[in-house]
Order: sequence, then C-alpha cells, then structure tokens
Amino acid sequence: MLATIERAMDETIRMEEIISLAKRRGFIFPAGELYGGLAGIYDYGPLGSLLKEQIKKLWRDTFVFGREDIFLIDAAIIMGEKALSASGHVGGFSDPVVVDTKTGKQYRADHLIESFGVEHAENLSLEEMNQIIKEKNILSPEGNALSEVKDFNLMLKTELGASADSSNIAYLRPETAQGIFVNYKNIMDSMHPKIPFGVAQIGKAYRNEITPRNFIFRLRELEQMEIEYFINPKDWEKYFELWRKEMHRWIELIGLDTEKVHEREVKGEDLAHYSQRTIDFEFDYLFGRKELYGLAYRTDYDLKKHSEASKTKLIYTDPHTGESFIPHVIEPSLGLDRTILATLVSAYREDEMDGKKRIYLALKHNLAPYRIAVSPLVKNKDFIVTKARDIFHNLKKRFGNVAWDDNGNIGKRYRRQDEIGTPFSLVVDYDTFEEGNLFETVSIRERDTGKQERVAVNNLVNYFEEKFSE
Repeated sequence: MLATIERAMDETIRMEEIISLAKRRGFIFPAGELYGGLAGIYDYGPLGSLLKEQIKKLWRDTFVFGREDIFLIDAAIIMGEKALSASGHVGGFSDPVVVDTKTGKQYRADHLIESFGVEHAENLSLEEMNQIIKEKNILSPEGNALSEVKDFNLMLKTELGASADSSNIAYLRPETAQGIFVNYKNIMDSMHPKIPFGVAQIGKAYRNEITPRNFIFRLRELEQMEIEYFINPKDWEKYFELWRKEMHRWIELIGLDTEKVHEREVKGEDLAHYSQRTIDFEFDYLFGRKELYGLAYRTDYDLKKHSEASKTKLIYTDPHTGESFIPHVIEPSLGLDRTILATLVSAYREDEMDGKKRIYLALKHNLAPYRIAVSPLVKNKDFIVTKARDIFHNLKKRFGNVAWDDNGNIGKRYRRQDEIGTPFSLVVDYDTFEEGNLFETVSIRERDTGKQERVAVNNLVNYFEEKFSE
C-alpha cells in the first residue's frame, strides 16, 4: 500500500511538472486566467499552437492527402435540434451526476465511484451506481451526503435569431461525426465516390462536462480528428481490422510510448447504442489508464436515423453489382487534446547534464514546434549577428518552423530549447570566421544527447534534410 501511495504521489508531481512546463514555455494556458479562468477550457499558446498544427498536418498528410479514398470537409460547429434529435444526442447524450445535499455542488457519479477502486464505473447503470454509493457509503469530497444519481445532458444549448421560439433552438455540436453524416448526400452528389470511401474532419466539439479534470484530458471545449469510413456491410470486419492497424501505425508515427498504449475490447452493455463493435485505445496517463482513441463499427445507425427523420433516401447503389444499401460506417476517432497530452507525457524527460538537472521534451522531428533554433553566440558583434540572421532566414525559407533565439547566455538558450523540444540548436560563433578555414562552419547541438559538431554553412540544408529523414 505504501509503495502504491508513493507511486501515486510521484505521478502527481510529474503531472504538475508537465503542466508547469506547458504554461512556462508557452504551450498551454488556462483560458481567461486574468479573470480567474474557466474550468475545462484552455488556450493554446504560441508553442502549443505550433505543436497542435504539426499533429493536424501529419494527420491530414497521413489519412487524407496520403490516400485516394478520403475526402476532407469542415462542417459547421452549430447544429440544429432536429439533426441532433435524430442522432439521439438531445435525448441521450448525458453523464451521471450526483449533488452534494449540503453545498449543492455537482459531481460525476462515476468519478466518485472510481475513487473507491471500482474500474470503468462509467459503464454502470444509474441503479448500479446508486447501489454502490449506498453500500460503500460514498460521500461528497466535502464529506456530505449525496443525492440520487441522475442523467445530465452535456450539450451546450443556444438560440438562433432574435426569437425565443422553440424552432430556433440549436446546439454547439457535441461531436464532429454528425456534421459528416448530415452531409453524406451532398458529398455523394458532388464528388460521386465509390464505396469504400471516407470523410475526414478536424474540428471543435463542446460538452458541458460536470467535473472537467486532469488538465486537457477532460474538457468542455475539445478538438477531434475523425473519419467516417463508408463501407458495404458485408465487408465491415475487413475494414475494421484495416483501421485498427492504421491507428497503431499512427501511434508509432507520432512517437507515443507504445508500452503505455493498450487495446480494450468494449463488450455487451458497455457498447454505445450505435455500435456493434468498439475498441478503446487506452493510454497510461500519469493519473491512470484512460481512453485515448476509439475505433467503432457504427453500422448504418446514423444514416438510417437521419434518413428517417429527414425523409430523404440515403442509399448507395453499387455501380458494378447494382446492389443497393444504406452504407455502414467504421469510425476511427482521435481526440487532438488527448493526443497532445499523451505526446507530452511520452516525450517528457529528466536527466543530468553538466552536473545539473535538465528537463527536455524528446519530441519527434515532425512534431517539434521548432525543428531548429538559430543563435548568434553574442549579440554585440554585428558580423556574428548578421551571419546568424542570414542562416536563419535561409533555413526558415526551407524548413518553416525555425526559431531565432538570442535571449540570455548560450547555456540558458540550450536549456530553453531542450524544454520546448527543439531537436537542433545552431550557433554562429567566432570559430565560424576563423582564418584558414576552407569553409565557414557553425556549431550544431543535438537535443537528446547534448553532443555538438561543426557543419559547413554551405551544407546546412543537406545536413538537416538527412537528419529529418531519419
């Protein structure tokens, strides 16, 4: 028991260190912190935005531009009530909530139950949760009695236009998937795709979480990277397995610690109402093993529901066989914020260098906010600064995400670039202009090892292209 407590304390400390680094180095800020913040909502700072864009670019390059069967769309964030009623969200998109009978504070019932050692409490029925709370005498965090467990709808409601008429009710979408389903007919009519094909989207979704927690893991404003892959129902097992392998390939591509990734087959009553088979890809975060991604066989549930509600035929006819059917769907769903958190956890390192503790992010080259940092050794020598600026502009033109860093001494610059995950730091120094050298050279330091080497200025582009292709 003591070892378990010590490990939990160590994981809490490390989580706090990652959160501190994320804020200190401009990755992630609490939203509205100037006015006390907003629970479950975060702003991505300059480096966090770059990391996010690198992940999104890699996702699009891999699953859209790297394939011939995927179309990209960008559907509206606001959705009408009719569409979300047809999909089942208006009546069924909810979480179990309990209320502190003394303070009136609300809590996720399954989270409280899990703190008493019950795993996957989110899959329990309301009756089962009430029974466990009673048997284990679970109280609120303030030590007060709890109300009965009830369902709380998570969607954020709004009204369109000036009228308060019920016909103007709309919602901020709780997932990106429905924007794809309601556009199925438009895509068929405009692009004329042949099954199998997919529709991909990256976008924001909104959920009025009762108790958002664990930094950017559980949010009220989140971003998703999703594909709805439309198939002939007789082929679902083949394409489910194909996408399972694709998700593992993605996990390796972005450099997640594969030893921390686990597949969990969701079974029986734990399956979502639209799913015939689901695999959760779970990750060992510092606060426990939690869902990272999901792969679901949604059958024809969504298209069938929208077809019935809109009275529109959403049928596909195979041009070769003449067979007509409502397409079934395989859905690989990837949360962008959870990806970023898992990436930070996987990349976070502590070691000792030059007799001092060092923190660095071992980010893959294709994800690092900056691939290269260029520095003049000193700021008061024009010939050094001018040469460094020329190199900076040339490399930035070629590689894009290159940083200029002349703040502080060179040791502090190295530590700063290590913390933000920059793979290479390039320094123009006095040796660059040493008489007798056939070529001008610069010093290049590698992040993970701290090793340095001299490289000719006229060979820098080739040097970094080789490094980034490794």
